[in-house]
Amino acid sequence: MNKDIVELNEDLSASDLYSEDLAPVPADKRTWNVWHLSALWVGMAVCIPTYLLASYMIGDGMTWLESLIIIGLANLIITIPMVLNGHAGVKYGVPFPVIGRASFGVNGIHIPSIVRALVACGWFGIQTWIGGLAVYAIFCSITGMENTTALNAGKFVAFGIFWFINMYFIWKGTESIKFLEQYSAPILILIGLLMIGWGAKQTGGFGIVLKQGKQLEQPAAQLFVAEDQSTLLLNPIKDKNGNIKAEEFQLTIKGVANEWQPITTQPIEVNSDKADDISLQLRQSKSDMSGFYTSSIISPTLALSQKKSLKDKLWSYILWLTIMLGFWATMSLSIADITRFAASQKDQVKGQFIGLPGTMMLYSFVAIFVTCAAAINFKDVLAVNDAPWDPVSLLAKFDHPWVVVVSQIFMIIATLSTNIAANVIAPSNAFSNLYPKGISFRTGGLITGIIGIISCPWLIMGKISGILIFVSGLLGPVLGIMLADYFLVRKKTVALSELYKRNGIYSYTNGFNFAAIAALAAGVGTALIGLYVPALSALYKLSWFSGFFVSFILYYLLMNNSPTIQIKENVHIN
Repeated sequence: MNKDIVELNEDLSASDLYSEDLAPVPADKRTWNVWHLSALWVGMAVCIPTYLLASYMIGDGMTWLESLIIIGLANLIITIPMVLNGHAGVKYGVPFPVIGRASFGVNGIHIPSIVRALVACGWFGIQTWIGGLAVYAIFCSITGMENTTALNAGKFVAFGIFWFINMYFIWKGTESIKFLEQYSAPILILIGLLMIGWGAKQTGGFGIVLKQGKQLEQPAAQLFVAEDQSTLLLNPIKDKNGNIKAEEFQLTIKGVANEWQPITTQPIEVNSDKADDISLQLRQSKSDMSGFYTSSIISPTLALSQKKSLKDKLWSYILWLTIMLGFWATMSLSIADITRFAASQKDQVKGQFIGLPGTMMLYSFVAIFVTCAAAINFKDVLAVNDAPWDPVSLLAKFDHPWVVVVSQIFMIIATLSTNIAANVIAPSNAFSNLYPKGISFRTGGLITGIIGIISCPWLIMGKISGILIFVSGLLGPVLGIMLADYFLVRKKTVALSELYKRNGIYSYTNGFNFAAIAALAAGVGTALIGLYVPALSALYKLSWFSGFFVSFILYYLLMNNSPTIQIKENVHIN
């Protein structure tokens, strides 16, 4: 028998906290190995949000290399608690809502698990809408219909088609999810490598792309304000030979448009010291109408805001590190939902460390490299603002129908593999845990899908990125409580059968462990107080760290100093 695994030796089928879906996975059904877990992370990490991560940081004034290092470091850091929290899943074969009963109580666990579930439902809806758009794009490419940006019936039909594809894998169960992830992973890795190859081929070499790509790190235009005269400095995009693609520019100052002038990289004197008063456009020569492109309207940035001290830069690194940690904050809580199917602790540790940090860095680099190559190669990208950072904008620049079809199939595979693993398993288990005898994993998945629809993802897509810090502030404390409970309080020893007993040792007071509730409130409060008290804003900006450590320490102190809370399991350990 595998010493990593503890089996359940008591018949608890009559308990209202027990169901086949929430029961410990027996050793002979632990079929996920290193490859399956690595493939799972490849499938989850390859998605549009991953593709866009570096663009946000580069837009904040970082270099592409700094962005890549922060992404890699953040994902190495988050993999550590991911592996630690996954330990109980392997050892006891139970999902997050069940192992969480030990720390929060058989009723208290509903608080963090449902919060985690609702966040996943929102993401499920958004990812399903994105997948539906890919289905719609394929239909338009095959039929010759125009793919409009406006909402129309066709997009909702495509959304429904992709929704049913997701529901199919939910209904077939976890083995079908394992099948999906293990076969999609090599395809996704291959596509990433092919995209890098395309970029290198189109621009004449790997080194050229990275050298010329540095121009995306600077704003399209900067306004330098001085007492005597303000000057404007343009940053037009150059091709692979170092030639500026735009030939003319037009300034609009205080609503008055000037004449088009020859493009220049020399300082331009302007009669305003406010960036809000100035806008400009770049274009190719009007004489060549066949290749005539005009940039989007550009608003310059104040150059002073771009000059960061070492202290400011370090603070910026820490903030972005916190945001990147928030990216997988939800999965770090519910990772036991996955690791309960792992054959051994060695498999889950290797699988997660191989799959998560490497894939996140690879696809962030793919985004950086391909966007730089596109900016250099495509004639209509005249300024930084027009660089096609998101895959949808990039694909729109290809005229060949087969390119659209193949690339959108890739988008469907990537979105489906992310959605099922990251946004379905956890809420399905959480909803099942609300009423184990009446809500199965399948039914929980259906509830997830329905909430995903009624969340109206087509309306909230553009607003979702701003909640990453907020989510990490809410869920970091939960992770801190669970790790303190499992490793420090219980020393990795849990009374397995008691997790399924309404009046067992994990019932605490009416099913709630108020030490966990108090620690959770303190952690969340610490993280969110900075939202309302400017002097303590760092606590909110670093919410994952502040919430995690406050809850971790407080929970441990409460559990070890309160005589009213049972710490030792004075029952038979299964």
